Amino acid sequence: MNFNREQFTNEELIYIYRNLLMPRMIEEKMLVLLRQGKISKWFSGIGQEAISVGATLALQRNEWIMPLHRNLGVFTARQMPLHKLFMQWQGNKDGYSKGRERSFHFGSKPHYICGMISHLGPQLAIADGVALAYKLRKENKVSLTFSGDGGTSEGDFHEALNVAAVWDLPVIFVIENNGYGLSTPVNEQYRCESLVDKAKGYGMEGVRIDGNNVLEVYDTIRGVRDYCIKNQKPYLIECMTFRMRGHEEASGTKYVPKELFEEWGRRDPIKNFEQFLVSENIISEMTIADIRNEFKEYIETELKQAPEEEAFVVDEEEEIRDVYAKKSVVRSLELGVEILDSPDFSLQTSHSRLLDGIKEALHQSMQKHPNLILMGQDIAEYGGAFKITEGFVEAFGKERVRNTPLCESAIVGSTLGLSLEGFKSVMEMQFADFVTVGFNQIVNNLAKMHYRWGQSADVVIRMPTGAGVGAGPFHSQSNEAWFTHVPGLKVVYPATPHDAKGLLIAAINDPNPVLFFEHKALYRSVSGEVPEEYYEVEIGKARLVKEGEEITVITYGAGLHWVNEYQANHPEISLHILDLRTLLPLDYTAIKEAVAKTGKVLLLHEDTLIGGIGGEISAWISEHCFELLDAPVMRCASLDTPIPFNLELEKNFLAKNRLGAYIQKLLKY
Repeated sequence: MNFNREQFTNEELIYIYRNLLMPRMIEEKMLVLLRQGKISKWFSGIGQEAISVGATLALQRNEWIMPLHRNLGVFTARQMPLHKLFMQWQGNKDGYSKGRERSFHFGSKPHYICGMISHLGPQLAIADGVALAYKLRKENKVSLTFSGDGGTSEGDFHEALNVAAVWDLPVIFVIENNGYGLSTPVNEQYRCESLVDKAKGYGMEGVRIDGNNVLEVYDTIRGVRDYCIKNQKPYLIECMTFRMRGHEEASGTKYVPKELFEEWGRRDPIKNFEQFLVSENIISEMTIADIRNEFKEYIETELKQAPEEEAFVVDEEEEIRDVYAKKSVVRSLELGVEILDSPDFSLQTSHSRLLDGIKEALHQSMQKHPNLILMGQDIAEYGGAFKITEGFVEAFGKERVRNTPLCESAIVGSTLGLSLEGFKSVMEMQFADFVTVGFNQIVNNLAKMHYRWGQSADVVIRMPTGAGVGAGPFHSQSNEAWFTHVPGLKVVYPATPHDAKGLLIAAINDPNPVLFFEHKALYRSVSGEVPEEYYEVEIGKARLVKEGEEITVITYGAGLHWVNEYQANHPEISLHILDLRTLLPLDYTAIKEAVAKTGKVLLLHEDTLIGGIGGEISAWISEHCFELLDAPVMRCASLDTPIPFNLELEKNFLAKNRLGAYIQKLLKY
């Protein structure tokens, strides 16, 4: 192994060595603790330390890194307190994730480290978002993210590299090619000669290096960092290395030929660097022994500061509280935001369509928040599929109103990266149906981030949804219930222009990820008075639309207009109508009051019956309001089929087609 010391001083080389040795010695201790049953699982990076350490030391301390589970050297090189890391690995409540996450599935904003999730690929897009934040601020910084050789097969790898290339983002993508994805060798994972060859397909530069040579890693990444900043371009680095332990300790290494261990054992990054330092008279064998003894004592001392808890004390209120980030009341006051539950006619209002309310909310929010970025397919000059952002490029510029490639997963990930750097973002999912290809980022990254390590995801995803326009199975689905099962998300679904504006402003001001559903058929067909002021409608609060005596109808979205139409055509029936407006969290107080009003409840929604939110509400009413009921809770929903294209088939599919029958059934009960 050839080490080129170039301009390094002896002190710098010793500093690099100490950083290289530390994670190896910690790992050796962790393997002992694993055998003793004091930790539950360990993903070893033994043999790969040079990549993590070299990459981290080559960056500035305030540049974000997105590591994976073999990058202990990232955490130690950023000088995270070892005793707290031990607490994390033990599942101790005083660890970085309060015992909620394992090993390296956590992050730390003070150390500019973003925690991984098990799906691996999503990390790459987060780096795009961070780099976009640097670019927008014109800061001379890069983000760096890791991928294993196996992770390069994921769609997230393609999407993240493509976005970085198209947007000219200063991102360094590092592939740790250790020859195996768990037990699958690389010859069963890709057919290109080298993974770095993929760089050409994205119009970016790339290089393949010896990942076991810490000086080569350090020098390469330092030079690449300068390139990315100067040229505002991404770069791909393939680091050739080898994993000397199993994928995780329980999986073993029987699938690896013995001769590979022998070959790579001779290329051990630490032994070779030690030999180089000794041969250059930079350090002596005695000094190496002294450093090892120093580290051994340090590790034992830090471990003693992280004793295993005799009994983990669970605080259920804290567990629930930490799912969501708190909204700053001070920030709301600074923005001068009004909180309106219903139209305030003392304010200046205008007669607006639902589409206009959404557009006005976005426009006023862009004025209030200079750090707000809009992203989505065709949203810039074209104005979006529904023309909601038409004219926004002229008002706010292309840096803040950004067309995206067709890669929903990478763009959702980028919104999270922007959030790490204090930006707000609103992403338009061109149709709510397309959210399936960004599902993982939403439910596993955005939703769980705050609970896992206290990092908020200040993101709104606009979801044009619903039927009634004859768009067929892939442009008309009602998929809001998919997300009401995911703690950490907020799910909002306005039915009126007033609520659309106020709830969208509230969603943008909320530090948590919000899925904002907008019914396409209501965009231009529904209108009403909307205050011209900048105001919020509180998320999580239902609205009593009409008081009645005979039947309580609980609904949202298009369902509100269906039941209003039915009431107008049947004045002899007295309906008590509640518009949920927010589906997560639900307003259980308003639901219970509405149940008590009539004792007969009809739950109406456009979504299909099985798995719809109506089933959850019905169960809650039966459990908590049983004594208030005079009839079984009934659900009026759409057919349990995909949404058909033909308009007559679509009408038959929709719950509206059966609304009258259900009301009559409840009346006769």
